[in-house]
Amino acid sequence: MDDFLIITCVHHSGQDGKYFAYGPYVREMNLWIENEKTVAVVAPLIKDQLPGKIDLAYNHERLKYINVPAYHVQSIKAIFKALIDLPGIIFQIAKAMKKAKHIHIRIPGNMGLLAMFVQIFFPGKPKTIKYAGNWDVNSKQPKTYKIQRFIANSPFLTKNAKVLVYGDWPDSSKNVISFFTASYKEEEIAEVKKTPISKKLKLVFVGALYDGKNPEIGIKLSKYLIDANVNFEFTYCGDGVMRKELEEESKKLGLVQNVKFLGNVDANKVKETLMDSHFLIFVSETEGWPKAVAEAMFWGCVPFTSKVSCVPQMVGENRERGVLVPKDPKEIFRELMEVIRNESEFERMSQAAIAWARTFTLEKFQTEIQKLK
Repeated sequence: MDDFLIITCVHHSGQDGKYFAYGPYVREMNLWIENEKTVAVVAPLIKDQLPGKIDLAYNHERLKYINVPAYHVQSIKAIFKALIDLPGIIFQIAKAMKKAKHIHIRIPGNMGLLAMFVQIFFPGKPKTIKYAGNWDVNSKQPKTYKIQRFIANSPFLTKNAKVLVYGDWPDSSKNVISFFTASYKEEEIAEVKKTPISKKLKLVFVGALYDGKNPEIGIKLSKYLIDANVNFEFTYCGDGVMRKELEEESKKLGLVQNVKFLGNVDANKVKETLMDSHFLIFVSETEGWPKAVAEAMFWGCVPFTSKVSCVPQMVGENRERGVLVPKDPKEIFRELMEVIRNESEFERMSQAAIAWARTFTLEKFQTEIQKLK
């Protein structure tokens, strides 16, 4: 019998008898499993792949890893492979659920989709279901995400469960609990002192460099700032398929002295960069609880961000703790210039962001997790 079962689509790697995955996810899961005697994880394992710079290891001595194939249905070949793999994956999920005292499912995702169907047959098992995406029923999302949301939100299909979502939404059932996530400990709280904007404007993007995050907006915004003779620097923290394209565009537009690409960096470097920066430029297509936004606010880095998911609840609708912007770089430039011309407005938003974000510490997060079990 396993005390705590995790089912996730997050890809893992192994090294020296330990299992690694995406750092922010593992950091959170280590809080969930800290007081559990035994833990089981059902997830894909990428063989012959070493942990990356931003990966962390589970911190548990009695963790059992159940490797299942990753699957998708984005090509004919992949569909045929999935049809072969699915019975085995479903069997492993059901077997693990039968042995578990508490089931923890991470959705939305391919593995979560299967787990949400299988958990229907275990109505007596206590469950926590973390919906890490956008819970807004009116948002544009894949059908598989909507299916997972529907099952999780249904007290008939999903029993004895607490479904954790970001933000408050009017159509949520009794299953649903508004939740949050955190990145920093109370002991890390420190005074933030930034270079005056009038001396040098500092902007940052934190996240994966792919089209869903719209990282090219930072390059286009930088061009407007150069043309307006603004003294600035723009730092990209993150890597991805668009990095080469962005670097080439930066050179083409004469931005190499102003735009830096750090690639994937550890949490301490991200923290250091956010403490030093005035504004986060993060106009993503879809989010759950965007850690980039929450972490920036923790360090007084005012977010210019998109109106998706619970982001308006995080930053406020009317420039309370940040600025909600469209994908148009010209409009973002206009809004940014309006703020930097009035440095006291930046200071007000920065302090308001800090006050809001620092109510969500890792200590509070861990306390709330214990209440869910």
